[in-house]
Amino acid sequence: MKPFFFTRLQYTSGNWDTDQRMPSNLLHSLVEYTTIPIDEKEKVVQLNSNEIFKSPFCYLSGHKLVEFSAQERDHFRRYVQNGGFVFVDDCNHDIDGLFAKSFEQEMDRTFGPKALQKIPNNHPIYNCFFKFEDGPPTTSFELNGWGDDLVHDYLKAITINGRIGVLYSNKDYGCEWDYDFRNKRFLAVDNTRFGVNIVMYALTA
Repeated sequence: MKPFFFTRLQYTSGNWDTDQRMPSNLLHSLVEYTTIPIDEKEKVVQLNSNEIFKSPFCYLSGHKLVEFSAQERDHFRRYVQNGGFVFVDDCNHDIDGLFAKSFEQEMDRTFGPKALQKIPNNHPIYNCFFKFEDGPPTTSFELNGWGDDLVHDYLKAITINGRIGVLYSNKDYGCEWDYDFRNKRFLAVDNTRFGVNIVMYALTA
């Protein structure tokens, strides 16, 4: 079995290189909780590169505009339709910010209107490893009055053949998990556990 590796997608618009410690933290959690062989070095892949098609799991985030080039859009669509998985996280943690609005418009262009839908809080992604009976766990960034002052009690997804291909969050998990993994010992509950679920779902669903 080849080691799992974390791929961050670099796109030409906006800012793609957010929450830089999050990948190593999440990879450390996969080592801690699972038996999956792990490549502990994050890979950065340009969305318009064919390298994306070698990745089992991709991450895309930012604060600013998301507007894919024609080749980026084609690669994103083909990657997802061929069984790839992309976790997309809005670092603004709101539904009216530039990232959220432009990303949702981009998904309409890429997959058609209404492709991005709320998923129920009993979806298998919430119980495929750790159990999250209330759906997506809340982040401290939602509770601190930034963004739209809302706690988003759902995630959205584009589902292809009964399986999530694009998981989309307004909850800012990237920033929530952006700390040195050695600091987890100060947390009452390890907040990266939901990230483990996301990766395990991507690999097994």
